[in-house]
Amino acid sequence: MPPRLKRFIGMLILVALVIFYALTAMTVAAYRLAESPWYIHLAFFAFSGILWVLPAMFVISWMERPPKGRDGKAAR
Repeated sequence: MPPRLKRFIGMLILVALVIFYALTAMTVAAYRLAESPWYIHLAFFAFSGILWVLPAMFVISWMERPPKGRDGKAAR
């Protein structure tokens, strides 16, 4: 797959991931943490704000992987 196409697909996946993840985190916070104290909210949003990096890391590493040559090895 050409690198430009791979990066474009990766960018679309990252945007969809961030939108889905943010909506999910807000929904969980609204329904589960409505009556919780402020420090529970702070801890939840700090944790959930860092947690989305894990799936994004895999997408970015896939995007930046060099394309394979015809023999199956990475082209240089």
